[in-house]
Amino acid sequence: MATEPLILAIDNGTQSVRALLFDTRGNLVGKGKQDIDPYFSREPGWAEQHPDYFWTQLGEACKLLWGSTTATPDLVAGVTVTTQRGTVINLDENGQPLRPAIIWLDQRHARVEGPVKGPWGWLFKLARLEDTINRFREKTQANWIAQNQPEIWARTRHFVLLSGYLNYRLTGEFKDSTGSQVGYLPFDYKKHAWAGPRDFKWQTMPVKPAMLPELVAPGETLGHLTDEACRHLGLPQSLPVIAAASDKACEILGSGGLTPDIGCMSYGTTATINTTSQRYVEPIRFMPPYPSALPGHYSTEVMIYRGFWMVSWFKREFGLREQKIAEQRGIEPEMLFDELVKAVPPGSMGLMLQPYWSPGVRQPGPEAKGSIIGFGDVHTRSHIYRAILEGLAYALREGKEKIEKRSGVRIRRLRVAGGGSQSDAAMQLTADVFGLPAERPHTYETSGLGAAIDAAVGLGLHPDFDTAVANMTRVGDVFHPNEETRALYQRLYSEVYLRMYPQLQPLYRKIREITGYPA
Repeated sequence: MATEPLILAIDNGTQSVRALLFDTRGNLVGKGKQDIDPYFSREPGWAEQHPDYFWTQLGEACKLLWGSTTATPDLVAGVTVTTQRGTVINLDENGQPLRPAIIWLDQRHARVEGPVKGPWGWLFKLARLEDTINRFREKTQANWIAQNQPEIWARTRHFVLLSGYLNYRLTGEFKDSTGSQVGYLPFDYKKHAWAGPRDFKWQTMPVKPAMLPELVAPGETLGHLTDEACRHLGLPQSLPVIAAASDKACEILGSGGLTPDIGCMSYGTTATINTTSQRYVEPIRFMPPYPSALPGHYSTEVMIYRGFWMVSWFKREFGLREQKIAEQRGIEPEMLFDELVKAVPPGSMGLMLQPYWSPGVRQPGPEAKGSIIGFGDVHTRSHIYRAILEGLAYALREGKEKIEKRSGVRIRRLRVAGGGSQSDAAMQLTADVFGLPAERPHTYETSGLGAAIDAAVGLGLHPDFDTAVANMTRVGDVFHPNEETRALYQRLYSEVYLRMYPQLQPLYRKIREITGYPA
């Protein structure tokens, strides 16, 4: 039975809410996982969820946690929260939700009403950034709400991310972590603070400074649990709530990624590759690095928006057979999907996939679409599935090379986390495409672990982040590249994949012009 201090890390992702207990050595002592409905859609392309639903499911996850472990609630020294990024919530003067949260997957667009005024408008025009800025304005949820639900916007006193909402429900205070501020908000990514009064972002959205929560750095105290929150979490007394960061940022920290030579990959709903840097380095020009879970540091991220959502899409559309067989055998479907991958040779017998299942902002641009080329009569579902994994790996390798070029630092090690990292086939394929060993962290719950590391330092359980990471993270399985396969992927990547988007881009634009999709 555990007797040392424990940390309760709450991880509210897109597919589930997890209540996780970690000790000071990074061991997962207890876990309660509550699957959630990611969103509901009242209109095509909308993705919304009731804020209270997240709070309720958090409580259910805690009930499952305390039923799964011999550890007792009185051992918990502090609480911390990490969440999905970019989900926004409108609250009234009493902290009550005014409408459903707009989830980060939402595809609605606001109207762009004229150019940005003043010197900023001229600067964007000279830099040929007008389309990028307009895309930002279209995607800003506050603009859509103000345009289409003005009565709700007029009553909005607090405009927060999901992390800010959960921290408010826990402490009664409108505070949030700088490490969680990823989204369409007036945030200064270089200074890790709300934008200054002259920043162009205030001109592009109706958000006012008074609506935003007070920001503190990861590892600092946000407040203390209210009596209601103690009951909801099953804790006997009020405890400090320590600031963590967004789920992707916490994944990096929980993977041990403290330096720019470690490439941390997330095989989640959104697939990403990140490095941690003390320098402000834009991985793609004019696209800022996100705040790190390590205070004062930056995450140089390249994102594949739909990422391993594509795997879920494949399973839903083409994988019913494997899911039924798995149910009959009492095994996880992923075991059978790994068999699909292994049944196909590297390179998928010439099938090549470009994983832009959703448009981007700059690179890829708003015209981007997915594509699969090289079909022949030899191809089956298995080839398509392997091509998806290969396409994602190619795209993330391209991201790695962009980060290296912009930072001037070569990535020498890969750490792979997220749901897709549990697939041995995906891990081996990653090592082969990158030509680097692919390392799996010792725990699947890297996002929760990263949050726990922030809390461990904030609570004084470890003296600093270097010590906390050294004690709480370690490498599990390592997958080494196969030289013959690596050489095959090198040619396919450099001679085919890198040429696909530039050559298909004019056709994507024509499709958009003719069909209006993507809008």
